[in-house]
Amino acid sequence: MMPEEKKNNDELKTDSKSSLNHKLAAVGWSLFFIWVGIALLLKVNSGVGLLGVGIITLGMQAARSYFNLKIERFWIVIGLLFVIGGLWDLFQPKLPLVPIMIIVAGIILFYSALRKKHSKKE
Repeated sequence: MMPEEKKNNDELKTDSKSSLNHKLAAVGWSLFFIWVGIALLLKVNSGVGLLGVGIITLGMQAARSYFNLKIERFWIVIGLLFVIGGLWDLFQPKLPLVPIMIIVAGIILFYSALRKKHSKKE
C-alpha cells in the first residue's frame, strides 16, 4: 500500500469512528430522555429511575467497547454512581449513602496519590 493510500484509509477509519461516535451519543441521549419521560409519566420510584439512567449510561460504554471506541471512564463512574444510588434507594439500608460515598472517594484519592510516581525536577 502506498503512503498516500494508507493516509486515505486512516482518514476513512477516523471519519467512520467519528460518525459512529456521534450516532452512539445521539442514541444514548435519546434513550436517556425516553427513560426519564417514561419514569416521570409512570411515576416510578426514584430508585428505579436512577437505576435505569445508570444502566443506560453503562450500556453506552459497553457499546463503545463493542465498536472499539475509546471507553470514557468518567461516564463509567457516573453510571456506577447512578446504579448504586438506585439500588440504595430501592433497598434503603440503614446507613446514609452520601457519607459512605464521600469516604470511598477519599480512600480512592488517597490510594491514587500513593500510587503516582514522583517526577524528579532538576
